[in-house]
Amino acid sequence: MLDAFFKLKEHGTNVKTEVIAGATTFLTMAYIVFVNPAILSITGMDFNAVFVATCLAAALGTAIMGLVANYPIALAPGMGLNAYFTFTVVKGMGMSWQTALGAVFISGIIFLLVSLFKVREALVNAIPHSLKLAISAGVGMFLAIIALKNAGVVVDHPATLVTLGNLADPKVLLAIMGFFLIVGLEYRRIPGSIIIGVLAVTVAAIAFGLQEFKGVFAPIPSLAPTFMQMDFSALMTPAGIFNGALLGVIFVFFFVDLFDTTGTLVGVSHRAGLLDKDGKLPRLKKALLADSVAITAGAAMGTSSTTAYIESAAGTAVGGRTGLTAVVVAILFLLALFLSPLAASVPAYATAPALCYVAVLMSRGLAEIEWDDLTESAPAVMTALAMPFTFSIADGIAFGFISYVAIKAIAGRFKDLSPAVVIIAALWVVKFALFH
Repeated sequence: MLDAFFKLKEHGTNVKTEVIAGATTFLTMAYIVFVNPAILSITGMDFNAVFVATCLAAALGTAIMGLVANYPIALAPGMGLNAYFTFTVVKGMGMSWQTALGAVFISGIIFLLVSLFKVREALVNAIPHSLKLAISAGVGMFLAIIALKNAGVVVDHPATLVTLGNLADPKVLLAIMGFFLIVGLEYRRIPGSIIIGVLAVTVAAIAFGLQEFKGVFAPIPSLAPTFMQMDFSALMTPAGIFNGALLGVIFVFFFVDLFDTTGTLVGVSHRAGLLDKDGKLPRLKKALLADSVAITAGAAMGTSSTTAYIESAAGTAVGGRTGLTAVVVAILFLLALFLSPLAASVPAYATAPALCYVAVLMSRGLAEIEWDDLTESAPAVMTALAMPFTFSIADGIAFGFISYVAIKAIAGRFKDLSPAVVIIAALWVVKFALFH
């Protein structure tokens, strides 16, 4: 039944591989069920209610992605978007968290509409092939800097921006050894090498007293403090309708999540070999509908925008190729409601080796770029480098589109520029000029 529904044999996989891939993806992104409530609670939102909303929104979006679109890609409230929600919209602009949730909900409705009318599909398919390759590599580099930061290998520095961390720290050493272990096991073609590496570092950390084993079970908290708390009153008055700041917030939620999700779908799918012969994503409309529904449902439950997660690449790296991988992730997010202390026992530096390994795999996309054509290679490199250095997939894509159009125009290669690419680049320029 599973083989027929998810087309496992057609994708060269099996139930065991998909389950391992789902567990691997979940372990690499389980941190969000604790980090997201910690960030959003700064606005005054109830921590426990946001914890539940995070798990439910992730489970819903990921299940739709698996069951409807049949992609091994997981969704959850996005890092970066939750920080924008908290520190820019609520703390910086003085809006209530209820109004901010309303803005997220409206952006989700817009997502849903443009997905139904194939606007998003047209935008994704308009991405030039060189930028698709660069997005894949850039996502890998973004994963790498997140992993190195989480592991303590790279730390901030006032003079040089970043510098080498404390290699005498046992946590840093465990993360490095975890990476070596994963690569060595993968070279030997040991199944589940990534999840073995993550669990090995976790067990070692607990054994050495570096990480607290926080137990197994805990009661599920109430969702009531954040459920259906969206406030639309700011948009229901004439002043609100023409409130540039509020409209800008909705625009940023929509635009950033659009390209975060797009970048993740393209990057992960490229490395997993899920693009068709024309470099496009089959069943793209269904995949885009998954995060549209998750955003609106997440806002209703009490969390910031939900997006596709680049950590999904960890699951595809161990063989996940179908929606069964996503369904496993969704089930684990639901179980996390009951097993939150156990999930919390996995430290960030234990998942860092997995992300670094995936970064190695995804960086191969740069090798396939047309290096002899500077009008293709230069924008591609800008795309890949901008993602880790701006700490944003969306900004990296923006750099790519803007530089692609500018360079092609200056070089006189107008025939290479489709109207969609020019429009997307122009929208990014407007976004940076008005809403950055």
